Amino acid sequence: MKLNSILGYLENKTILVTGATGLLGMVFVEKILRVQPNVEKLYLLVRASTADSATHRMHNEIIEKELFRVLREKMGAEFDSFISKKVIAISGDVTSAGLGVKEFKLREQMCNEIQIILHSAASVNFDERYDIALDVNTFGVLRVLSFAEKCLKLEMLVHVSTAYVCGERAGLILEDFSSMDELTKEITKTDLKILEKTMVVDKLNELKAQDASARVITNTMKDLGSARAKLYGWPNAYVFTKAMAEVYLQHSKGNLPVTVIRPTVVTSTYKEPFPGWIQSFRTVDSIIGTYWKGTLTCLPMDPMAVIDMIPVDMVADSIITAMAVNANKYLGKAGMICHVGTSLRNPINMFELANLMFQYCSKNPLLHKDGSPIKVDKLKMFTTMAAFLSYMQVRYMLPLEGLKFLNKEFDQYFQELYVNYNGKLMFVMRLAEIYRPYSLYKGIFDDTNLEELRRTARENYTDAGIFNFDPRCIDWEDYIMRTHIPGLWKHVMIKQNQNQSRL
Repeated sequence: MKLNSILGYLENKTILVTGATGLLGMVFVEKILRVQPNVEKLYLLVRASTADSATHRMHNEIIEKELFRVLREKMGAEFDSFISKKVIAISGDVTSAGLGVKEFKLREQMCNEIQIILHSAASVNFDERYDIALDVNTFGVLRVLSFAEKCLKLEMLVHVSTAYVCGERAGLILEDFSSMDELTKEITKTDLKILEKTMVVDKLNELKAQDASARVITNTMKDLGSARAKLYGWPNAYVFTKAMAEVYLQHSKGNLPVTVIRPTVVTSTYKEPFPGWIQSFRTVDSIIGTYWKGTLTCLPMDPMAVIDMIPVDMVADSIITAMAVNANKYLGKAGMICHVGTSLRNPINMFELANLMFQYCSKNPLLHKDGSPIKVDKLKMFTTMAAFLSYMQVRYMLPLEGLKFLNKEFDQYFQELYVNYNGKLMFVMRLAEIYRPYSLYKGIFDDTNLEELRRTARENYTDAGIFNFDPRCIDWEDYIMRTHIPGLWKHVMIKQNQNQSRL
């Protein structure tokens, strides 16, 4: 049997990437350019008002990042000309028809050239405004589909979803649409996208008529998103709008070759282009960072619950492999769905994660403003939200009420202390509420399709080893202690501290 090459498949390909300024999109772009410099072209859809500002944003927010250090060193003096030849920033947005590409000739050129689309653009805030989450996450998919239908040479559309479209369901979560059966029925019964869009427009008009402030509008739309998500059985607007997107994708894709990639909690790079790169706080990083700073001492968290984390370079490698394998129809599966995670084949639970956090943060403490080390204790865990709230009431909220009373009695003498204490408490309570569905999560993500993808690639491609997404190779202690937390400090936290010092 003649073996093919993934790199050979990528040669001379033209690829459209949405969400290229995001963590995954950026890592995908870097990997393609580094391993296959003979790719024909990468179109990067960037939110900007003009082509020049899109190009500026591309360089500033993507190409100039340290992530491209290895490629820059590899290309040397040719780096800039290589990028200008291979990468084109397109002013556009998934919230607009035609992806916001206004120039007809450019749009026609793209539709004549594009062979692969990676749709990774999304609003990933758990408490995003509902109008924004709906427009980007749900309707954005339909706009990408509409654009894809006009691409004459299209071989593959990869849609990046999230494993948590299953909501808060427990047990083994399959790589299919079964967890969205009820939502599918609801969409079939009523045109949910029209219902939800109408509700959003009506609420915004109501707030406008009331002359509501920007802050009130934002908070109201966040509350609306949370309420709508919970009504249908999802914990927040992010996963609800992503679930709706998958349902509409399934119903509207027709004969388009579509693969859905569902990552779990995406973390810093495992190996490529170098270990530990990350550009901002992700889900678990907010917990690590707040704990390291001494602010977070307890959480609703089941010690035995599995925390499903996956390094971002492994997700990018799975996407590239899926593009080649599915475009060549080796699997013979239409609309393939792959969970990309670790909970089934290499699980780490909350207790183990918390213990590694304690070890690292104890040995490498952050410093108070006076230079003294911030001491951390082992994280207190509560297996129910009720137990957590009872503890917080006694341990923190009652003392805060006492401080509030004293502050009033002593003519605001303790005002600064009260504001600081209250702010930290509210932050922790918000953190607990946002991450409760995941810190108490009881599901395990099946990855049978992903394993089949891996096996098929090994059997049919000589260079499958260049694209590693086997979670069994991860040594969690080594990765968290020597890669992820140090990377979080180097690439995110130290920069935040520098920015704050300039204020």
